[in-house]
Amino acid sequence: MTIFTRKISLSIPVMLASSAMVANFAAAAEKDALEEIVVTAQKRSERLSDVPLSIVAATADQLANQGIDRAEDLGRIVPSFSYQHNPLDGGPVIAIRGVGTFGASTISPTVTVYVDQVPLPYSTMSPGATLDLERLEVLKGPQGTLFGQNSTGGAINYIAAKPTRDLHAGADLRYGRFDEVDLEGFVSGPLSDTVSARVAGRRESRGDWQISQTRPGDELGKQDSDAARLLVDWKPSDASRFELNLNTWHDKSDSQANQYVRFAPQRSINDTPPGYPESYFALRDLPAAPDDARIADWDANPSQPLQRDQDFYQGSLRADFDLAQTLTLTSISAYSDYSAPSGTDVDGTSFNNIFNAQDTSIDSFSQELRLAGDLWTRTHFTLGVNYQHDTVDLTNFVTYTSSTSGVGPLRYTDFFSSSNEKVDTEAVFAAVDYTLTESLTAQAAARYTTQKRDFHGCLGDGGDGALAAAVDFLRIQSGGVSQPAAPGACVTMDQNLVTLPIVTNSLDENNVSWRVGLSWKPQSETLVYANVTKGYKAGGFQPLPAVGAEQLKPVVQESVLSYEVGIKAALGRAVQIAGAVYYADYRDKQTLGFVELPPFGTVASNVNIPKSNIKGAELEMTALPLAGLRLTVGASYLRSHVDDSFVVSDGFSRPVDIQGESFTNAPELHLVSDAQYEHAVSSNLSAFFGASCTYRSAAQSVYGEDPQFEIPSYALVDLRAGIQTQDEKWRVELWGRNVLDKFYLLDIERGSSDVVERTVGMPATYGISFRARY
Repeated sequence: MTIFTRKISLSIPVMLASSAMVANFAAAAEKDALEEIVVTAQKRSERLSDVPLSIVAATADQLANQGIDRAEDLGRIVPSFSYQHNPLDGGPVIAIRGVGTFGASTISPTVTVYVDQVPLPYSTMSPGATLDLERLEVLKGPQGTLFGQNSTGGAINYIAAKPTRDLHAGADLRYGRFDEVDLEGFVSGPLSDTVSARVAGRRESRGDWQISQTRPGDELGKQDSDAARLLVDWKPSDASRFELNLNTWHDKSDSQANQYVRFAPQRSINDTPPGYPESYFALRDLPAAPDDARIADWDANPSQPLQRDQDFYQGSLRADFDLAQTLTLTSISAYSDYSAPSGTDVDGTSFNNIFNAQDTSIDSFSQELRLAGDLWTRTHFTLGVNYQHDTVDLTNFVTYTSSTSGVGPLRYTDFFSSSNEKVDTEAVFAAVDYTLTESLTAQAAARYTTQKRDFHGCLGDGGDGALAAAVDFLRIQSGGVSQPAAPGACVTMDQNLVTLPIVTNSLDENNVSWRVGLSWKPQSETLVYANVTKGYKAGGFQPLPAVGAEQLKPVVQESVLSYEVGIKAALGRAVQIAGAVYYADYRDKQTLGFVELPPFGTVASNVNIPKSNIKGAELEMTALPLAGLRLTVGASYLRSHVDDSFVVSDGFSRPVDIQGESFTNAPELHLVSDAQYEHAVSSNLSAFFGASCTYRSAAQSVYGEDPQFEIPSYALVDLRAGIQTQDEKWRVELWGRNVLDKFYLLDIERGSSDVVERTVGMPATYGISFRARY
């Protein structure tokens, strides 16, 4: 809900401002008023201060000046935004206001990403979305009415910079620590009287930044990625407009290695049956990694490169037809193709405790058709339909030597888990705003969605027959008849201990997302609103190494019923504030838990937490206390709570009742702040100095409240300084990120290995940037 402006900002954690302070701010900045952003959060252009939703909006200038160029950076400007790193494919796992789901890259996210209202339905498709932006909009809370069924946490809408009617060009070059080189440029202009185009590209590279704990000369961490976009706008008449978007990105960067924390075998040598000893000899005396972000470890000779090989292609076409003066028909068609082989060593050691090679392929087609306009003078409406078809394939090839890599006398070190899903989603939606009085407006919106998922998948033998023989040994021990699977075939069994050629299942769900609200404008620059919103996230399947078919049952759709009251106000020309309080009733939250699988006992499976809740408050402020000085601050307070008794997995894969616990990766307090002072040094040049600080309180990475799995609180400080021309044609900047070199964690867990390992954030980085515009 922060109102950002064309010039950049700094935020300081200030929660209260006296009326005298506000008056001083206004007097000091009488000649430098805040400029408002226009957003499309309700799929039409509106002033941010007029939209009765909780939104953070940021211009391209602010994103660039604060070094925000990927999803994990959004926590610097969006209070209540949390990010985790998916160790298997490097994709973002995003939560807003505590609503998020950690899992495979092929599951539907709780926070959906869009570029110009075109969906990127899986989070792993989103890294290239930040290319050549006009602005960013982050919508908090359920967004299932206008933006689809999988947005219980919120929606992120990137707005691409559009083609211009005059010739423009620009380039940004950044050089930083670890030989980082980031070059981005664009050319935009007319092709004819009715056609204009914009082409943009970006090349990112960086040298290795991680150092092996046991082999000091071995390094990892290079970045190697490219992105490009072509936009073509065609306006054949005053009543019709077409927008073509062709974009692609490619990432061949190294996978990030984890840090070893301690030895934690899944099965002890003294257990019945006993664990296997190789990992004991290799890991039990290994020293923990130091609190140094650069130190990590990985296999000396991995079975395949520790590298991603991601390719993404997308084409979309938007067509707008003005059927009447206030009536517009819009069609948005899009096709996306994503493929990503990748190799990851997640155990943080040089011993092959577990190595994962993942191969992902996603094809997605979507079509939206909507009619929007005004009826009479009091009503604005939107009516539309959606269709989406996805084909999602994921195979994990695992090589490991652990305390559990065998059954009795039979050993195995390789297996795969596979899943194939075909997903068809259909929806119809409507929204209406009705002006009750000159200052009071009622809003209502609803979407009916039906979705069918067909699943095929299993746990498979690695190709040498070893796992097939081990599972057959299990079957015989449990009173079954010998029925070994063929080498390389599926080994998952049904409840009668019969090996299945493939596990098949389907999930057919429907729901109605809705929102009702009132907004009141007692004066032109003040908005008070109240909303009640119901949103859903689709159920689905997550591939697991499942001995029993019961482990691959789907989780059902989750829902969030949110109550929110908020305010947006301008206090004079120099102070803007936005705040909200909310309560959310969370049902069937999706997570990893357990099922009983006779005769094997308790085994991992995806489950739904029946009932939980979230309550919180947010406050943001932008102020101009002095000429040339801009301050912004944002703060969020959040409490999540599991209401009823429910058993899931703790950090050591043990059953734990989580009643009364908070959600994972949901810190109570999150503060963001930024400040910039700009001063003219000549008739053509100005100098600027800026600083930002982000604070996040402690949170648990897994359920169970074990202090070993706590992500400690941390604060990060960034600095910048430079000069630019008054017309902003060129700019030179010195910058530093995490300048205090704070050691901080993104995640800590045991996973499927015999060790506790952690994922760390980047160390201090610094460099110089140059920007030119024509």
